[in-house]
Amino acid sequence: MAKKTPATMAMEKSGKPFALLEYEYDPNAPSIGLQAAEAMGLPPAQVFKTLMVQAGDEALVAIVPSDRELNLKALAAAAGKKAAAMMKGPDAERVTGYKIGGISPLGQKKRLRAFLDDSALSFAFIVVNGGQRGLQIKAEAADLMAASGAIAAKIATAL
Repeated sequence: MAKKTPATMAMEKSGKPFALLEYEYDPNAPSIGLQAAEAMGLPPAQVFKTLMVQAGDEALVAIVPSDRELNLKALAAAAGKKAAAMMKGPDAERVTGYKIGGISPLGQKKRLRAFLDDSALSFAFIVVNGGQRGLQIKAEAADLMAASGAIAAKIATAL
């Protein structure tokens, strides 16, 4: 597995400390985030999934814990938009330059506004996708926010 991805290069460029974690990606898992957390032996609340959202004419990045669901109304409000909807898979791949299951909030083709669920701030570290299936980036939430430009907001609800 290549360890140099646009996401890992974005973290390196930020100068913030991070570690890479690898796991056996299961394309048939009902939840990629939950499968990743289990495979790495981490609490699902600390392993964050990257979701691509369309809000009006703007594409947004939502980063939420793998054991929670994105609240589209809360995201739209945080972004100052009337409504938001999940982006279709092919559109998410085209916009980000990543494949589904490997979409990272870092190093996307174009820097988009990103929103990180504020629950991330309660952990010593969180894990986000490293830009490749089976590759994750472990870092402090504040460092990931600095590297991605994400802002913290209450955007997740229980499953």
